[in-house]
Amino acid sequence: MKKKVIFFIGSLMFLSCNSSSDKSGTISSNDNNFANYKSFGQKVMTNDIISTNEMTTRYKSLKQGDTLAVTFMGTVNGVCQAKGCWMTIPLTIAEEEVMVKFKEYGFFVPQDIEKDTVIVQGKAFINEVSVEEQRHYAQDAAKTEEEIAAITVPKRTYSFVADGVLIKE
Repeated sequence: MKKKVIFFIGSLMFLSCNSSSDKSGTISSNDNNFANYKSFGQKVMTNDIISTNEMTTRYKSLKQGDTLAVTFMGTVNGVCQAKGCWMTIPLTIAEEEVMVKFKEYGFFVPQDIEKDTVIVQGKAFINEVSVEEQRHYAQDAAKTEEEIAAITVPKRTYSFVADGVLIKE
């Protein structure tokens, strides 16, 4: 009986350690932890998911023209209200967020996922977004005419092209 209790407690400790974040910013996981996520696009590999904090650090090290293949977890800040063809995920830098688009326009996400937890897999890069494109995104996000007119300069952005997305149900 004593051996069974020790085995049970050891198993619980192993499972609890298996789903937490480590100090490097990697979220340890296995596919069973993501059974309550809905999948969009390609299958997302859930063995090397990094946190938003780690993603912020990695974006800071990128230069224009660099790309980084990565999978990270975050909370949706905004979604295209026209089709679900893009979403934004905030970083830990004040006022900064990642603009996530979907590879080759091959899939879309639901338009009602703001504040939902997502895991995105794909390529991160730095992008300069024109005034015209920023205004288009502002229209998609149902911004006011005044907010759209206030966009007057190109913006350096943290961009991401996802080939797969998991959305927590």
